[in-house]
Parts: sequence; C-alpha cells; structure tokens
Amino acid sequence: MDLVIARPEGLYCPPGDFYIDPWRPVERSVITHAHGDHARTGNEHYLAAAPGEGILRSRLGHDINLQTLAYGESITHHGVKLSLHPAGHVLGSAQVRLEYQGEVWVASGDYKVEPDGTCEPFEPVRCHTFITESTFGLPIYRWQPQAEIFAGVNEWWRANAAAGKASVLFAYSFGKAQRILHGIDPSIGPILVHGAVEPLNRVYREAGVRIPETHYAGDFKKTDPALRSALIVAPPSAGGSTWMRRFGEFSDAFASGWMMLRGTRRRRGVDRGFALSDHADWPGLLWAIENTGAERVMVTHGSVAVLVRYLRELGLDAQGFSTEYGDEEDDAAAKTESAPGPESTGEASS
Repeated sequence: MDLVIARPEGLYCPPGDFYIDPWRPVERSVITHAHGDHARTGNEHYLAAAPGEGILRSRLGHDINLQTLAYGESITHHGVKLSLHPAGHVLGSAQVRLEYQGEVWVASGDYKVEPDGTCEPFEPVRCHTFITESTFGLPIYRWQPQAEIFAGVNEWWRANAAAGKASVLFAYSFGKAQRILHGIDPSIGPILVHGAVEPLNRVYREAGVRIPETHYAGDFKKTDPALRSALIVAPPSAGGSTWMRRFGEFSDAFASGWMMLRGTRRRRGVDRGFALSDHADWPGLLWAIENTGAERVMVTHGSVAVLVRYLRELGLDAQGFSTEYGDEEDDAAAKTESAPGPESTGEASS
C-alpha cells in the first residue's frame, strides 16, 4: 500500500486518513510550513511543528484548531506513526515522516540544505520512499555560499549609501526577508521594512531568531535624510507601486533563486539581482535524496521530468507526483499596504 497518494484535496495518507498540505479544506491536515501554497484556511484540524505555531496563527488565524509537535516527537494515528523533522526552509518548516507496518515514507515539503540561522537546519531522514520538491531541479541551479551573497548585498547597500540614495531590496515577506535581515551588516545604515514584513519579523524575534532593529517604512517621508543611507526591505509587489515614491532616488534589487537567470532579472527591471533561495539547488536535492537512503523517490512541483530522468539513470525508482503547490509568489496582500498588522502578511519565497 502507498502511504501517500494524490487526491483532489491534496496528498492523502489512506491508512492514517489525513492530508499533507491539502489545497482544499479537509478534516485533518498535517502542515509542512506556513507559506500560502502549503498552509490554507478551512481545515478542521491542523498538525504542525511547534516552532511554526506563531507564523501559522498569524497567517491562518489565532483561533485555528492547531496541534503541534516538537521536532522528532511522534504520535500514532490509526496505526500510522507520524513525526516531524527539520526541513531548513523557513521558521517551523518540517518534513513529515510516516511509518506503517514496517514501511517508512518521508514527505519533504519545501527544503534547503544550507543552514541559515533563522530556522532549524535540514535533517536527512532515512526512509523507503521520499517525496521531494524540485523547485530548482535543473543542473544549472548551483547556489553561491550565502555568506558571499550577503557580502554582495552589503557592498551594494554601502555603495548606494555613499552615493546618498536609498537601497530597496525586494524579498518575499515570510522567510526570505528575515533571512536577509539576519545575514546582513546592520551597521551600514537604518533598516526600513514594508508593512507586510514587520509582523513576521516580530514572530521570528519571539522565536529567538536574531533580527536587527527595523522601522516601518511608512513613517518616513521623501525629505527624511535617513533614507539616503537606508536599506528598505519590501515584497516584490511593492515594485512600481505608488508606495515607492516616498524614497526619492533609490537603487533596487531582487533576492530570489530565479535571479540566477538573466532573463528573469531583465523582466523584473531591477538594478541588481541576488540569487538567494530558500530551496535546495541541484546538488542539494541530490545530496538530500541520497542521504535518505530511499530506493523510491516521488518528485513534486518544479522541474519534475528532468530530476525523475536523472534519478532513474542512477537506478532509483523515480516518478512524478502531481500537486497544486506553486512558487510562493502570491504576495497580493501586500499590494495595498496600510500600517503594519497581521492583515498585511504578504507571501514568500523562492
């Protein structure tokens, strides 16, 4: 028996009678992380990793019926032993381990393998069948070490400040923005954030993640001298909006794994692109798959066919798995910004 199958509502565990990251409302859901394409409203019961509780409640509602597990803690439901393990993607992200009648499956959710200090690092989990994402499942995707990326951001920001113009960095509101804030040098100048970013900063701080002091960008006017050395972190939807007028002369940049592609940088129309992703690159995907020891691999959203073909050439039983997960770029909530608040959470990351 397959422990996970695809149903119209989402990925379903038949013996356990629950869903993993369902895209339609169900009775019992296990949530890998709080990005909008994985955590949706309307489920009667949610189960998630304890570090993600604050984010889930801020995004889905504080009154959701949410049960949490510490990483590595297990429960048994209808004979299925279930535990959650760090995925290294964003705060509270988890892989779902299922064990039933001696068979072990792991559903990865989204993951990256380079630790970043804002969430528990990815932990390979041994299994017979591994369900892996493949957002960047092409050999061209090979990330620079993040320290080099942050050094590049600092250099760009420092040069703009020396020229007396603001630095506007577009990054998805949940996960990517906090990773950048954690990794950059806050001594260069003041840090301003969009109203979609600040509520999530607060949740990260409450979880013990070091986020430097930030200020709400809406409190600043074009004439404020602080803007001339400031870094402004905003979701991509703010680009080209009237919200940007308050910053006067500025240089803009976009932080995303897609910035590795020159065509994407041109379409975004930004001055700089920083190829920083919260997903595993090609070597990271292969490393993670190998370290599960899985003989069977189910590949979801992204470059499915390429990864499946490569894994089959390695002798693994690999196949695609159809899902409705997206690229997490739905930050429409940030398009009409007001004061910082839970209603302006935006979306996140690539």
